[in-house]
Amino acid sequence: MSAKKTPKNLPRSPAKTVPPARRRIVLVDDHPMTREGLAANLNREPDLEVCGEFGTPAAAMAALPRLKAELLVTDMTMPGRGGFEFLKDVHALLPELPILVLSMHDELLYAERALRAGARGYLMKDAGSAKVLEVVRLLLGGQSYVSPQMSARLLDAVTGRRPRGSTSPIEKLSDREFEVFRLLGRGRSTKQVAETLNLSSKTVDVHRSRIKEKLQISDAASLIHQAVRWVETQDAKT
Repeated sequence: MSAKKTPKNLPRSPAKTVPPARRRIVLVDDHPMTREGLAANLNREPDLEVCGEFGTPAAAMAALPRLKAELLVTDMTMPGRGGFEFLKDVHALLPELPILVLSMHDELLYAERALRAGARGYLMKDAGSAKVLEVVRLLLGGQSYVSPQMSARLLDAVTGRRPRGSTSPIEKLSDREFEVFRLLGRGRSTKQVAETLNLSSKTVDVHRSRIKEKLQISDAASLIHQAVRWVETQDAKT
């Protein structure tokens, strides 16, 4: 018997298209509703997925090495290690991992510090979901992001065009001093500040002394008064 011949010119079945891999994102925010809302927004996108959610920097640091994340989105003020120290820790551990700070805090006060600590983008939480997605994709594409206003400010600082007197005295503080000052303005005692930032009370006292010197404050009561007033002013802006 002769072998059956394969019919020619039969229509070929269409090649299966493999969907592109979704980009992996880790979220760190101590407010569950905020975190869950952001995760839902990102997971709806065909090219994005949240591969980890954490409420504290410590939990995130423990998990990051195994998650193979491509982007970290984090708040600035959370329990445990200070926000700037967390950024520095992540950048030291995973220097190629882009970090987007999504925060309620005034960009003009926090963004430059965040970028110096290792972030590649800073966005206010009131920017809206469409803007968040846009900025997430910018960072995943290898770019950086700050608002046009902040970009102009940073350019002026680099080129020396920032006007005299435009710098807030608060900007003289180091990142750690800044965090101590903010917590004092929230009514925290020296002991509570120490516990929040994982420092000794003696170290916090050193920071308090340096803050008074840099801000030209004469005594502890005036320091607390100025810190509280500054926090109230910042809260009024948000």
